[in-house]
Amino acid sequence: MLFARDTTLALAAAVDLVNTMPETDVDGADRLETREDLQRFLAVHPYTGSFTHDQREVDAVRGIRPRLRALWLTDRAGAVPLVNAMLRDGHALPQLVIHEGYDWHIHAAGDEAPFATRILVETAMAFVDIIRSDAYERVRECSADDCLSVYIDYSKNGSKRYCDTGNCGNRMNVNAYRRRKAAESA
Repeated sequence: MLFARDTTLALAAAVDLVNTMPETDVDGADRLETREDLQRFLAVHPYTGSFTHDQREVDAVRGIRPRLRALWLTDRAGAVPLVNAMLRDGHALPQLVIHEGYDWHIHAAGDEAPFATRILVETAMAFVDIIRSDAYERVRECSADDCLSVYIDYSKNGSKRYCDTGNCGNRMNVNAYRRRKAAESA
């Protein structure tokens, strides 16, 4: 599945942000509690615009995670009102922009908007592309027995079953192998 670069980047950031939630973590840990946690997120997913780098900003970003996760818990038609609400709440006004390191792409929230709002709007814009491309079946939750992490399946044939956060594919293959060996021994 191929999307514009800004869409792919926004989707990757949304996946990683949702996967900081305790309910998506294999160990049940919250991976976004401190300013340092947010700095690590920003090191991987740089955003433009203003930042306060304070605990209120961390809390605001933490606060949007359930709204983002909801996009993985619905289907294409169910995602439409969620995406529209995100765009409305963020006062989205799509504009083409170009800046260092990026060719022309869309920003739909101003640089002065709170960081959590910018994440929400950029994620909503990325999901607009998924919905319009009729590619919602690629919005997935990990198939591992013990994992609820989310991902976007970019594989050519749409066959990816496991997330990249907890080595789930390997873990499930080892479990299946052990079950087969135990059944052979019995």
